[in-house]
Amino acid sequence: MTAELEGVRVLVVEDEFLVATLIEDMLQSAGCVVSGPIPRVTEALKAVEHETFDAAILDINLGGVRIDPVADALCRRGVPFIFVSGYTTGALPAAYSERPRVGKPFRTADLLGMLSSILPSKRTGEL
Repeated sequence: MTAELEGVRVLVVEDEFLVATLIEDMLQSAGCVVSGPIPRVTEALKAVEHETFDAAILDINLGGVRIDPVADALCRRGVPFIFVSGYTTGALPAAYSERPRVGKPFRTADLLGMLSSILPSKRTGEL
């Protein structure tokens, strides 16, 4: 599974330091290039505006501020993302209730598997 994530640029938006560090370590061990972790919505919006990502991992709530504007910006740019949250599925923004979600606590395999599932398939050597 990690070979398919080699070089994938992932934006991580998470405000809990230990969880953010854990996610960053998991992604880096799989060969991903991590941007962040970013703990605030305003900073995340700037990153989405000025950087390029293959995917993003978003916490739903950053210090009491909903992640919705970041999810909206990623959608406008066509960047796939997953939510990572301790909240139930009902806590997701209504427009994104069908988006993939990994519940906290999670295992490395769950996070990396979900990330792999949202990336476009790499079709090498096919015509």
